[in-house]
Amino acid sequence: MRFENKVAMVTGAGHGIGAAVASRLSAEGAMVLVCDIDADRANESASEIGGKACVIDVARREDVQRAVDEAVSRWSRLDILVCSAGVMDREPFLEATDDHWKKVFGINLRGTFLCGQIAARQMSEQGDGGRIVNVASNSGAFGGRGRAAYGASKAGVINLTQTMAIELAEHGILVNAVGPGPTLTRPKVQGELMASAQNRMPLKRYGTTEEIASVAAFLASNECSFTTGHVFYADGGFTIAGIMEG
Repeated sequence: MRFENKVAMVTGAGHGIGAAVASRLSAEGAMVLVCDIDADRANESASEIGGKACVIDVARREDVQRAVDEAVSRWSRLDILVCSAGVMDREPFLEATDDHWKKVFGINLRGTFLCGQIAARQMSEQGDGGRIVNVASNSGAFGGRGRAAYGASKAGVINLTQTMAIELAEHGILVNAVGPGPTLTRPKVQGELMASAQNRMPLKRYGTTEEIASVAAFLASNECSFTTGHVFYADGGFTIAGIMEG
């Protein structure tokens, strides 16, 4: 198994893409710290895969430090970090509020920075490298209606990924990102939006969380040994077609 004896920390792992990533890593042998701000979701996800739940707010440094310490205390090391915690709240640009901007950037960008920095410090102390996978978005590459905060925060994640890759290479830590396109994470909510988006997608369908998780798993594996600083778009051709829904 690709991740036998590896310790992974996955944020936003109580549902959606994060839960799928945690499940995939666990199925391939990893010991997984399931991190989420929602205690019920974290516990449920951890129970399903035999992982350890950890309730954190990724925008709080002390919470992130506690999570990394928990992983090290329980399993003696940390090999993989997947930053999947994120929020996408749409607001028209002219109506966007400071609170909206602060919330989106706090979770999406500050959270990725804090998790990446604290995890990388632990990995560098261990001295045998590691893998960090950030969850970006095709919204970070193209503008989209109602996505000023979300798109800007994900563009920041992409740039942060590149900078981390450059600075952490000397420590043997590879940093990449997966960029999901339209993904079916909340079927009941997304159903009404699917037809419009699908009609403009080259593959004519939404992706599944498992498909995103498969890309993240590759980026977290030893098979990805000569690639760092890149974004791998798993989006049904959405980005290459240069389109955004809405």
